[in-house]
Amino acid sequence: MSDHKRISWTEWVKAIVIAFLVALILKTYVFSTSIVEGESMDPTLSHGERIIFNKFVYHVGKPKHGDIVIIEKSPKYYVKRVIALPGETIEMREHTLYIDGEVFDQFYINEEARLNTGNFGPHTLPEHSYFVMGDNRAVSKDSRNGQNGLGFIKDDEIIGKSEFIYYPITEWSITR
Repeated sequence: MSDHKRISWTEWVKAIVIAFLVALILKTYVFSTSIVEGESMDPTLSHGERIIFNKFVYHVGKPKHGDIVIIEKSPKYYVKRVIALPGETIEMREHTLYIDGEVFDQFYINEEARLNTGNFGPHTLPEHSYFVMGDNRAVSKDSRNGQNGLGFIKDDEIIGKSEFIYYPITEWSITR
């Protein structure tokens, strides 16, 4: 075997190993994928859609109002929207959401979802805890449901932020 062929072969092996390691690091620490199960995030995310979520973003920042997050509550994962942040007081009264006594616009849900949210609160969130809800309020298991649902979400249970729908191809879009 000539030196040229041997160098070529070893360079290919090195490139493949490096590509594999970069992909492994990205999947482990930066981006991952998830499949949406159920209808709790309709119409924003539908059952069976596949999303890419950012695992790194909350290592350098904190979730914000309206973020769509991936929550790990063993043995399941949930996709929900952040509604209230640590220390805030949240209340739903007569189809209007209040955060710290101020009306909060839920621009990301439709009228039907708003009307299906139901009254709750007021609840003041403990430190390191978030209040989350699905966009399809009629069927969502979320922070409104206390121990029968998800309850308040601890910051270490939030493992990433949904960024992009990649399947089906006809639904490609940034999640909002």
